[in-house]
Amino acid sequence: MAAKNKPNARTEDLSTPSGKVDWEALAKTPDFKELVKSKVRFVVPAFLFFVVYYFLLPILVGFAPELMSKPVWGKVNLAYLFALSQFFMAWAIAALYVRAALKFDRQAEKVLKHHHLKKGGK
Repeated sequence: MAAKNKPNARTEDLSTPSGKVDWEALAKTPDFKELVKSKVRFVVPAFLFFVVYYFLLPILVGFAPELMSKPVWGKVNLAYLFALSQFFMAWAIAALYVRAALKFDRQAEKVLKHHHLKKGGK
């Protein structure tokens, strides 16, 4: 299949005419700095939430065993449900990241395109 038929295929070279990107100059641009800020605004809170949620289970089991051992359904207790919920939470964060990554990709494309055009590219 030709590259032009692929939805994500680039139709133009976004690097300099020599095929190399001046990364130091690119890193100083406002667009690139905004891209980094966007990523940090997503990644840091997501990471902190994940770490707190992950370590909450052993902390609660250690400090509130009577709460975590309460049966919910048969022999299934709160600790089991909380442990199971960690899988769903990880999947949810991954899905949110995939969505955010599409935005990051569009921003990165814009940064490279703008940088390329300023350097006298196509």
